[in-house]
Amino acid sequence: MKDGEITRVLQRIEQGDAHAAEELLPLVYAELRRLAAARLAAEAGGQTLQPTALVHEAWLRLGGDAQPQWANRAHFFAAAAESMRRILIDNARRKKAERHGGSLAKVSASATGFDVAAPEADDEELLLINEALEALAAHDSRKAELVKQKYFAGLTLEEAAEVLGISVRTAKRDWAYARAWLFNEIQRLRGSA
Repeated sequence: MKDGEITRVLQRIEQGDAHAAEELLPLVYAELRRLAAARLAAEAGGQTLQPTALVHEAWLRLGGDAQPQWANRAHFFAAAAESMRRILIDNARRKKAERHGGSLAKVSASATGFDVAAPEADDEELLLINEALEALAAHDSRKAELVKQKYFAGLTLEEAAEVLGISVRTAKRDWAYARAWLFNEIQRLRGSA
């Protein structure tokens, strides 16, 4: 992928070129699909989303062919990562609601006469991580954004540092801090659950 070409197309979008948005998706598709595949590979086996579907949904949420103005490549990929994160969270919430009966009436498992397996904890874990991440964002937004880029978008620490406009050394410090902070927050949330 040619970063300069992406930047030029993003600049044309900013200048109001109606055809530039149509050129953007082919330029960024492979990178977005790689990020989506990396993120979904880290998900539980029961994941119903495929990388292609995640990219397409993220593209639509970003505006589709009516792209908003992007400051630069980093701004675009940060927005794409956030969009993918929100899609995964929405999907986990939807599946959790379905597992917990949605609009169905609750019936005791003992009343049915057979055992009911406990719901998968993976979506629960994703929602817990999201709640902790929102708390981190309120505490330190840059560190939360680094986690989003690394955890949800699947970027390397070096790529995330580039997207965020920080040095790799700062990214490493932020990552160590964020991991420890999130660990403590998740432990706290589990205790209150």
